[in-house]
Amino acid sequence: MILYNVTVSVDRDIEHEWVIWMKTEHIPEVMATGYFTTHRMLRLLNDSPDVTGVSYAVQYEASDIGQLEAYLTHHATPLREKHVLRFGAKTIAFRSVLEEV
Repeated sequence: MILYNVTVSVDRDIEHEWVIWMKTEHIPEVMATGYFTTHRMLRLLNDSPDVTGVSYAVQYEASDIGQLEAYLTHHATPLREKHVLRFGAKTIAFRSVLEEV
């Protein structure tokens, strides 16, 4: 199992709007690509005190690395661009790939 983790710091003034958009639009679009078997969205509870935003981890499970690579090749860029167009500099994201051992 491969876990594709996207950690996003979201400005507090758009947090509610961002969460709704993620749950109703973005995550369903990612899942509709067919490359992931499940997902989860988590809010980090232990952000450091100097962080101005709220951090979330959005995790997608793929059955193997080939599924993730296909998603990244065929779908990731336009979906990321859509996110940037909607929220601009109000969010900062970094991505990591993990393998279950």
